[in-house]
Amino acid sequence: MPSSSENLLGAYLRDRRTRLDPAAFGFSGRRRTPGLRREEVAQRSNISATWYTWLEQGRGGAPSADVLNRIASGLMLTEPEREHLFMLGLGRPPEVRYRPVEGVTPRLQRLLDTLEASPALVKTATWDVVAWNAAAAVVLTDWDEVPFRERNILRRMFGDPWVRTAQHDWESVARFVVGTFRADAARAGATSEVGRLVEELCRTSPEFEALWRENDVRVHGDGVKRLRHPTLGEIELEYSAFAVDGRPDLGMLVYNPVEDTVVEGIRALVATRSAGRQHRARV
Repeated sequence: MPSSSENLLGAYLRDRRTRLDPAAFGFSGRRRTPGLRREEVAQRSNISATWYTWLEQGRGGAPSADVLNRIASGLMLTEPEREHLFMLGLGRPPEVRYRPVEGVTPRLQRLLDTLEASPALVKTATWDVVAWNAAAAVVLTDWDEVPFRERNILRRMFGDPWVRTAQHDWESVARFVVGTFRADAARAGATSEVGRLVEELCRTSPEFEALWRENDVRVHGDGVKRLRHPTLGEIELEYSAFAVDGRPDLGMLVYNPVEDTVVEGIRALVATRSAGRQHRARV
């Protein structure tokens, strides 16, 4: 039998089960050691006690992803702990579980707000916008003025005439957006959520349907975005895409103005917007 140092999976399983309170799960009886018994973990995981014992002892070969998911549930593992379990058992992380998002942490929002002249936003794998800063509101879209359900980049790209007019080359931008969206959604495991959105967009936009059928896949990375802004005129913004650590379903986009005059223009628009909001709050 392998030693505990060689059988890292078994050592981890033993450690996790000894940390659980049997009474919290309805198990009783006197025990020589703390935590759940092996057969109790097997019962909670809906696998055989023999198979679970073999895993702790380093016998029986590699477990399946289904077995590891059951054990993770039985041991009440957190998402980082579940990922570690998969790395020990299969040498790879588990498949991503998509989680709908309604907002971001205050810390991430504060980070966005520090970018005074750089429009920045956070989007989900289905390209719903869940956070943005004041610069994004005055340059891209004031998402505060958009109904919650409509805060989606694809819905705006294919359904809002103003967004279409603002693009320097709408057709190229739309093709890029659809290809990048396809890659983001697949990476985050958001299959069912994407299916509903795609069906809706195909019904409402023949242009989206045609692009979707092309099956192109793109990567966001970085580049240059050109816009026709009603106040700033023709502007160029260098953009970069960033992953949000621990959240493969979230991505942050930051747009930096190329010209100093545009930087000053954005700051002026942000100041005007802030003054207007303060005035409305006092009224």
